[in-house]
Amino acid sequence: MKGYESYAERLIREAMERGEFENLPGKGKPLELPDNDDPNWWIRRKMERDGLDPVAALPPTLQLRKEGDGFPESLADIRDERTVRRVLDDFNRRVKLDHLAPKFGPNYRVVAHTVDVEDMVQRWRRLRHW
Repeated sequence: MKGYESYAERLIREAMERGEFENLPGKGKPLELPDNDDPNWWIRRKMERDGLDPVAALPPTLQLRKEGDGFPESLADIRDERTVRRVLDDFNRRVKLDHLAPKFGPNYRVVAHTVDVEDMVQRWRRLRHW
């Protein structure tokens, strides 16, 4: 005796009988399921697959904080001090503009900090082994 078959189960069975699930991409391969309880796993995977930078999805203040946290290592490939100073001055300018922007939402208390250009240039020099 066959048990109850729901409408959805019937649709799936009929589609299988018609062969509509044959030759699908990924057939026979394991599913890539997230290995943690991160509710945003799917967007992280899509961004990675599409080659998108996850930092670009952050609010501007958090983007600036992330950029500032990368100094001086992110400056290591710059060859001349004038360019390093220009990059740091531009960063400080953007941080100051961010301080003037209205803040809304859960991150409104987050603040990006300017960097001490002279200190950062010294650290850059040490990084470049001058």
